[in-house]
Parts: sequence; C-alpha cells; structure tokens
Amino acid sequence: MFHQILLQIFQKLNNERTISAAYHVLRGKRSGQTIQDIGLFQLHSYFGLLPKLPRATFDEAVTLFMQYSWLKVQESGHFYMEKLGLQRAQQTPSFFFDGWHYRGNEHVFFARLSLIVQSLSHQAAAVRSFSPISRDPAIQAWVRSFLQGHHYKEGHLQQQLLVECTNVLNILPISDANKQLVLYRLSGHRLPGWTWQQLADERKESVLDSQLAFIETLHILLNEVHQTNNDYPLLGQIAEGLKVKILLTDSAQQTAQLYEQGYSIEQIVQLRKLKQSTIEDHFVELAMYEPNFSIGPFVSYEEAQKVWQASAQYQTKKLKILHEALNDMSYFQLRLVLAKGEV
Repeated sequence: MFHQILLQIFQKLNNERTISAAYHVLRGKRSGQTIQDIGLFQLHSYFGLLPKLPRATFDEAVTLFMQYSWLKVQESGHFYMEKLGLQRAQQTPSFFFDGWHYRGNEHVFFARLSLIVQSLSHQAAAVRSFSPISRDPAIQAWVRSFLQGHHYKEGHLQQQLLVECTNVLNILPISDANKQLVLYRLSGHRLPGWTWQQLADERKESVLDSQLAFIETLHILLNEVHQTNNDYPLLGQIAEGLKVKILLTDSAQQTAQLYEQGYSIEQIVQLRKLKQSTIEDHFVELAMYEPNFSIGPFVSYEEAQKVWQASAQYQTKKLKILHEALNDMSYFQLRLVLAKGEV
C-alpha cells in the first residue's frame, strides 16, 4: 500500500519537482512550497499521512522503484517516471484518505475512543483501577469529562456506544479485514489490544501498510460520522474539533488579517518583520485556499490567461520555464495565477 501511494504521488509530481517533494507531502511539512504543491498537484488526500516517516524508509522505496525501472532520479534530485512506472501507477487502486482535513487528528479520535472503551469495560467488570491505554494528559482529561457528562456509571453509555460503533462499521464501504484493524486495536478488561506487529503478521503485510490501512479506515469512518452526525451523537462528540476547517497556516492568517485592514505587501513586511518572499508565500496560500480572495490587484485577467496558455503549451507548472516564456511577469505573479487555478 505504501508503494502504491508513493507511485500515485510521483505520478502527480512527474517531471515537475524533486523526489523530496513527495516525502514532504507525506510528512505534512508546513512550508510554503509544500502547501502550494498540495493545491497545484491535487495532493490533499496524502498530506501528513505519515508525519514520522523515516527518510531511510522513503529512500529504500525510491531505490526499489529505480531498480524496477519505474523511476529515474537526476543528480539535481528532480525525477521523471518511466513508461513502466506510469503503467504501474495507473494500475493502483483508489484510496480514500483525507490527510488535508485530518492532519493526524484521526489518532486523537482513536485515542479518545480507545480510552473510553477501556474505561467502560473495566466499569462493567467492577474494576476501579487500571493502567490507561493513553498516557496523554489531554486525552485523559477529555475522556474523564466525556464519561462524567454521560453518567457512565448508570450503564446506558456502554450500550449506546456499542450500537453506534456497530452501525457505523456495518455501513462503511470497506473490507471486514480493515474493520477488524480498528476493533483489534481496542483494549478492555483482561483483553489487550493487538500490537501493530501482530496485526501485520496476521494480514501478511508490513507494519507500515497495516498502519496506512488503519488510517484510511479511520478517515472513512470520520467522514461518515461528520456527514450524518445526527445518527452518531456519541461518535460525533468524540470526533468533535478534529477536522481542520481553516486551511491556512497560522502565519498566513495573520497576513490575511492585515491585508483585509488595507495594508500593502510592503507595509505587511515591515509590520511583521518578515522577508518579502515569506509574505508572498502567504498571498499564494490565500489565492489557493480562500475562494473570495482576488488576485486582480496583482495580476490582470489578460496576464492570467497568458500564464495558462503558456502552461498548456509547455505542459508544465515549473516557474523557471514559465518565467522564460513570460519574462515581463514576476515569479510572484506566476505563482498567484497558478495557485488561483484556471477560471
């Protein structure tokens, strides 16, 4: 699964970026370049799926792809996919990740759910003391508040949560094997959850592939809960606040507020004591992720049309090539147009 995901990312970035760009996407790097690549190449689903991915694991996969003649990496780090690699990428299945909106928060959801299930299991067994599955103080405090708010000692909460979990898992369009990934990771009284190694051995795959299947299952489950919140009041509460709604970085939001107050780019640079290139990154973010943001004050409609014509003609979004073709436009203007998308 890891290799299939990598092939899909490489296919989208083909001949446009260095090999490291794919690594930064999977790790969820919050740099201006990676944030822009997410929008330009439609990589939202893969963003931040593996924030702790070791570079060595990534490089091993790249080396393997080169040995298979799927990929060629140049000395500069730029790469292109060979015919065999493109064919292989087209044969990969569709995945249903939503990394851009969850950004690792699916693990917060599962940590909350796991501790709730563990607590209710011990409550049912009349065991008051146990070692919590989550050591995170924030998770423990949240779960304590949740349990007390639902009067867990009365016994109704356990049954209601069981019904919701059963109902949501029954309707999810995923395999039983992937549903079991979620269930087997849960712990209860005298019933420890399976380790990743145990799950991977059972499924006859790598630990990384089991973890990716688990993340995909949680994303599908969370999207179902968010879309039909009324059907899952308890799960909806456990998932509350975990889906990212403001897509701008914090720094870009600060720049946006100053721009809305009437300050120019040059004034914002002075006020925020940041480089002009950093503030320009923020404006590119705005163009990409704020539907109401207009690039009109910076680029005319005719100039934007020229950029898209050149991009289509040269079949690229590389700034250097576009700047050579349209040398009367600045790199900032080119980036704004590409970020806003063709209208």
